Amino acid sequence: MTIPTHSYKAPARWLHWSMAILVLLMIPAGFIMIREGISRPLQNNLFIFHKNVGVLLLILIAVRLLYRWRNAPPPEPSHLPDWQLKIAGLTHGLLYALLVIMPIAGYVRVRAGGFPIETLDALGIPALVPKSEGLADFAKAIHFYGGWAIAILVAMHVGAALQHGLIKKDGVFSRMWPGAS
Repeated sequence: MTIPTHSYKAPARWLHWSMAILVLLMIPAGFIMIREGISRPLQNNLFIFHKNVGVLLLILIAVRLLYRWRNAPPPEPSHLPDWQLKIAGLTHGLLYALLVIMPIAGYVRVRAGGFPIETLDALGIPALVPKSEGLADFAKAIHFYGGWAIAILVAMHVGAALQHGLIKKDGVFSRMWPGAS
């Protein structure tokens, strides 16, 4: 049973799926790179990837929030119960918050720890935070626990999307799917 719904505009879809792919790559990279016993070259490559994609994600979330501020999303599907709309709203709000917090905490952890962020260094952008072991440790904790939180929320989001797209087939998934109308 497909219930017609209004779809998101193409820029919103592009931002969503670009960020989704990057976040889905960042989560395992982040967890693998801090494991004991992995090879140092792999660990170094994952750190470089994670730091630099984090910069890209911070830019994309800023663009996404600006776009969202200037372009209202389509109305929520009327066939969804209130409890689902509330959970979806809470999940989306937390995901947006973490998409801002995670790259900032990662940036503070790296810069306060005295480490490079290769893309920013190549552009000549100086560190915006002082070197501080205490600040680095605080940001590291936020980034670590935020990583678990975002992994859980992404799993919930993907699970809900798959339920709507594959089981219910109620048009909710197709609102954000590229090429759907």
